[in-house]
Amino acid sequence: MISTLDLKREYLELKREIDAAIERVLSSGGFVGGPEVAALEDDLATYLGVPYVVSCGSGTDALAIALRAMGIGPGDEVITTPFTFVATIEAIQHAGARPVLVDIDPQTYNLNPDLLEPVLSPRSKAILPVHLYGQVAPMGEIQAFAQKHRLQVLEDAAQAIGARYCAPGCKHPLDHACSCPHPLAGTIGDAGAFSLYPTKNLGAYGDGGFIATHSEAIAQESRLLANHGSRERYHHLRAAGYTSRLDAMQAAILRVKLPHLEAWNARRRQIAARYTQALKGCVQTPCEMPYALHVYHQYTIRHPERDRLAAYLKQQGIGSSVHYPLPVHLQPAYRGLAPAGSLPAAEAAAREVLSLPMHPFLEEAEVEAVISAVLNFA
Repeated sequence: MISTLDLKREYLELKREIDAAIERVLSSGGFVGGPEVAALEDDLATYLGVPYVVSCGSGTDALAIALRAMGIGPGDEVITTPFTFVATIEAIQHAGARPVLVDIDPQTYNLNPDLLEPVLSPRSKAILPVHLYGQVAPMGEIQAFAQKHRLQVLEDAAQAIGARYCAPGCKHPLDHACSCPHPLAGTIGDAGAFSLYPTKNLGAYGDGGFIATHSEAIAQESRLLANHGSRERYHHLRAAGYTSRLDAMQAAILRVKLPHLEAWNARRRQIAARYTQALKGCVQTPCEMPYALHVYHQYTIRHPERDRLAAYLKQQGIGSSVHYPLPVHLQPAYRGLAPAGSLPAAEAAAREVLSLPMHPFLEEAEVEAVISAVLNFA
């Protein structure tokens, strides 16, 4: 079986270093917070080019804590996309705010900035774009709209660590020698929320997440909220804080993995290029925007007979997955957010998207087997 993901291969590649990191933490006797977590936060801040990183217990917590640290609360509205994992919406509600959904660009699956104006209201306080599948949302347009209307921006970068953005007009967005700035996803808005779930491009061996920001105030408030609203033990400055701390074990493992992230993302892009070269014209392949460096957390195609294709691939010993089979507003728990049919691009995508095997340890023969199976079906 060719799996969509193979974490065992990743572990075996780094076994000696990871085992040593785990042993180091076990021998230290310190399992929550401490020097490993502090060092990881420093490493991530350096990698992302931001002054502040605050680790926490999950990507969902990172979103909710960041929103609260940005001052979002009851009575506020946060504009976001319906085509995302439900955590994006949960986080807005945990902050006490109301999610307001706008449809997606059918090519990129990201929030369509042309649809922001009609949903703007006096209660609008923030925009929460999702960099879906590893493709950076159109942050130039989003930032311009936010600044015009005095809105804050929180990036959901759970699937996009290492993805880069370049301002519209740059002629060489993927060339790191270009003189234009190429900020990383999650560092463009007021804050970025990241997931460290095991399946992510940079994944722990359990839950984890972090907030990246250029704002000292957001960082300090996030750190306070993540620890029961407390800076000093048994002295609590904020009500309804969180127990959201990263384990030292996970931090030590992530410190081993982080130096490999760029190479792993490059391998994902290499695999994606081969998929696209072979499958273009047979299925709808991912669209790479000229302003972004896609890191292919998922390689997601579209096909009108998606379910039949998935079943066929399974018969051929090839895994696939659907991200996501229902847009948020069609989920039973969230049907009050928007009526069925009101977000047609997201609804159409949910019927047709299919993610093929994608991870840095796919062998060339496996890539070719996936391609052959898709071509044979089509």
